[in-house]
Amino acid sequence: MNETRKFPLKKYHRAVEWDKVRRMLSEQTACPDAADFALSLEPETTLQGAQRLLEETDDAYLLMARFGSPSFHGLVSVVNGVRRAQSGGVLNLSELLRIAGVLRTMRGVAEWRQKSEGMKTTLDWRFDSLAPNKYLEDRIQTTVVSEEEVADHASPELASIRRKIRNASSRVREQLDHMIHSAAYQKYLQDPIVTMRGGRFVVPVKAECRGDVPGLVHDTSSSGATVFIEPMSVVEANNEIRVLQAQEKDEIERILTTLSGEVGGFAEEIAGGYEAAVELNVIFAKASLAYNMKATLPILNDEGRIFLKAARHPLIDKQKVVPTNIELGKDFDTLVITGPNTGGKTVALKTIGLLSIMAMCGLMLPVAENSEISVFTKVLVDIGDEQSIEQSLSTFSAHMTNTIHILEESDEHSLVLLDELGAGTDPVEGAALAIAILEELRGKGAKIAATTHYAELKEYALQTKGVENGCCEFDVTTLRPTYRLLIGVPGRSNAFAISLRLGLSEYLVERAKELVSHENAKFEEVVQNLENSRQALETERKEVERIKREAMELRRQAEEAKKKTEAHAATEMEVARRQASHLVSRTRAQIDAMMDEMEAIKKSAKLTPEQKANMRGKLRHLENTADPVHQKESDEYVLPRPLKVGDSVLIFDLDKKASVVELSPDGKEATVQAGIIKTRVPLSNLRLLQEKQVKKPQRKVTKALDSSRRGGMRELDLRGQTVMDALMDVDRFLDGAQLSGVHMLTIIHGKGTGALRAAIHDHLKRHPAVRSYRLGVYGEGEDGVTIVELKK
Repeated sequence: MNETRKFPLKKYHRAVEWDKVRRMLSEQTACPDAADFALSLEPETTLQGAQRLLEETDDAYLLMARFGSPSFHGLVSVVNGVRRAQSGGVLNLSELLRIAGVLRTMRGVAEWRQKSEGMKTTLDWRFDSLAPNKYLEDRIQTTVVSEEEVADHASPELASIRRKIRNASSRVREQLDHMIHSAAYQKYLQDPIVTMRGGRFVVPVKAECRGDVPGLVHDTSSSGATVFIEPMSVVEANNEIRVLQAQEKDEIERILTTLSGEVGGFAEEIAGGYEAAVELNVIFAKASLAYNMKATLPILNDEGRIFLKAARHPLIDKQKVVPTNIELGKDFDTLVITGPNTGGKTVALKTIGLLSIMAMCGLMLPVAENSEISVFTKVLVDIGDEQSIEQSLSTFSAHMTNTIHILEESDEHSLVLLDELGAGTDPVEGAALAIAILEELRGKGAKIAATTHYAELKEYALQTKGVENGCCEFDVTTLRPTYRLLIGVPGRSNAFAISLRLGLSEYLVERAKELVSHENAKFEEVVQNLENSRQALETERKEVERIKREAMELRRQAEEAKKKTEAHAATEMEVARRQASHLVSRTRAQIDAMMDEMEAIKKSAKLTPEQKANMRGKLRHLENTADPVHQKESDEYVLPRPLKVGDSVLIFDLDKKASVVELSPDGKEATVQAGIIKTRVPLSNLRLLQEKQVKKPQRKVTKALDSSRRGGMRELDLRGQTVMDALMDVDRFLDGAQLSGVHMLTIIHGKGTGALRAAIHDHLKRHPAVRSYRLGVYGEGEDGVTIVELKK
């Protein structure tokens, strides 16, 4: 937090109301030292230093957004106390309690940081410097009860002494209670009570009876009617109490000396931790102020570029302030702002200067995202009426005195803000002086923003490269400024229009227009035309933005509809998968039942006509129920020629390739084969495909894969091979099926001795791609084949 370079003259800061922003910042702090730190905050004039301060504020801002703000309550200055303890001094109870409070606060902040350890920040070294000391904190809290009392258990000796004091006091009270309730002494007492004077127990005796009660007189009432006597019977007991009280005082002094020594041993850690806590309090106060101002992190540079988007003056009510765009230092180094009084010109100047100083002090700015601002070595300001009666200076003289100082101090790293440049004197001479001053400042390389009413300065800005006009927009219809700063547009005084709206005679206004010089009238006409064109373009821009917003909204709605459609499609696919799985399970069960029935018929070796009809009916029912696909609507396709056996066709509703095996006599249906499955299909559901010549494969396993590429299953014939060759072919066969996306395979191994079948089954059991396998059933090859299902 140590700044390396400071502004030489703080009055420039006051001119842009930097002191008010510092007061706002101090109100966010939690301890006097942090508030004083905030009130003395000065800008950092190096890019690296200002960037570091802003990064610290931004890290605090992000930590507060995620984990809330740490509590710095209870943070008070204890540096003097710990330094005195370090030098051997004895601290009093109040000082010790304040030290314990600071240690408790530092421990709370450190524990708060531990909640967010996963987030690295530029503040970590300060958190590490807090050095909480739970031992010393507990030691003080268990020793000191309040600012006036030490705990009994602060030491065994103190506890013993206080126990003796209580016992002795109890004995004295018992003796005196017996005395004041005795009939022999009651007539001498003013009141039947026991009280204390000078730390000794006494009884109130009537003045005229003082000789009737033997003892020592310690006090007399203000009226003289009562004397407070310590009866001789309790003098020794009171003496014992006084001795014990002296011992108590000595023991307390010893305890405080010991405890102060312990504090002194940790003096460096406590002082360093307190300093780090104060700095953290100020940094988090900056972040809290940023939340209140709805501020953002600006982009810093040291090249004089300022581009503020939707900038708001931080001292104007958030509900009333009008955001404005401000630009300087990129395409032009001088901005001349014109326009009517109370139109916002001075506010625009103060906003530029104040936001520049705030950024250099590490404060986030009330601007839109991606705003840019520069670091300057000096911000030189002449704003407001600096007239001094004591110095006998006029308005012009006061402004000129400030301007002379600014000319002497400015350089290429300076930001110069001049309000009503050249005002307070003859307009012709004032305008000439203003132009000469701007030329001098530009020659030094300074970045300049100036306000004026002079038309000569408007013309100067139009004719000079690097100088740009600006104005504060004014609504003539409502006679109220909009407070928007318009770059590139010279302002108008609007005196004639305002006068007409206020009721001045039109004749007088026209006469005034006649008195205006031809050049001025022509210039004002050009400015008016520019303003009309600007307003037309502004209207068009707003319309384009409206259309853009509507288009973006339509796009957003389309994307949401797309996401909903995709989600619905995914849901439907999942439902279809479940239904297909259920269908497959049901069909398999029906097939198994039919196989059992066919096996029984095979064994009987005789099939009656009724059994044949029943079997055909079951097959047709199985075919119909096992097909979940609804037929596609016909596209009125006509076969280009009659089909013949061997033609390649497409089953239209299944989108499956097949080859024609047989044609029905009536020419309405055809028997086609897709893989190992044969089925009857109406000719209207077939589409003729053009045959492609395929080279004859050389290996048996490749032939099996290629010949069944269009089918739902594939076959591998291993009959006659050795076990070793067969297993190698099985591996290639399974790999090829996985690449082709086929999951149901048939391996033909024959019945024989069963050795090849056993070796294949043992191999399939360990293969990672195999989900299950089984022997074939009737119609599939029975024990001579193995049906393999691969993992999907």
